[in-house]
Amino acid sequence: MEYTEDDYLMISGIQHFKFCRRQWALIHVEQQWAENVHTVIGELMHKKVHDPYLTEKRKDTILVRALPVSSRTMGVSGECDLVEFHKCEDGIRLHGHRGTYLIYPVEYKKGKAKSTDADRLQLAAQAMCLEEMFSATVSAGALFYGETRRREVVEFTDDLRNEVRDMFEEMHQYFRRGYTPKVKTGKMCSSCSLKELCLPKLNKPVSVKSYIAQMLKEEET
Repeated sequence: MEYTEDDYLMISGIQHFKFCRRQWALIHVEQQWAENVHTVIGELMHKKVHDPYLTEKRKDTILVRALPVSSRTMGVSGECDLVEFHKCEDGIRLHGHRGTYLIYPVEYKKGKAKSTDADRLQLAAQAMCLEEMFSATVSAGALFYGETRRREVVEFTDDLRNEVRDMFEEMHQYFRRGYTPKVKTGKMCSSCSLKELCLPKLNKPVSVKSYIAQMLKEEET
């Protein structure tokens, strides 16, 4: 199956979907959004990496920032923060450049590496789009975290790729139905930028005793 451009979903939405399906639906289905300190810092990092004046070439590596990517088979589109094209013997040809190159996507994130695969899924989705666009194989990429100032290398395994495909298919189903999942509270709710829209009760004063009791209950489940 191939999607038309009118049906494309945002690649970046996969990290929201992994974090919380309801959050994704509030943003992408109901078109609601709210900023908090986490989203503001993240946007500032992306503005910096997307600055066209930072585009450069380092020896045998070509750096392309804010590269638009899409996939007809998955029905998604978006931008790669940074794509490095490393000159190699067994790679693809680039217009206007001699030799062949290996494709290596890099996604910039605030904070440090997460315990979930949310960021890895987004990067893998970008890689799969690049593969479709360039008719090439992209076997690995990297996540750069602003807090640690380090890269985390991500191998695009079959399991990761299959999860990307499955999640995009589920996202398309939700979007076609206009479906927003019901509230399911958890620890992640406290840092969610949409908690005021999703769970107004979180902003009401609660006793320390009640708060601790709730946290202990979540630990047991």
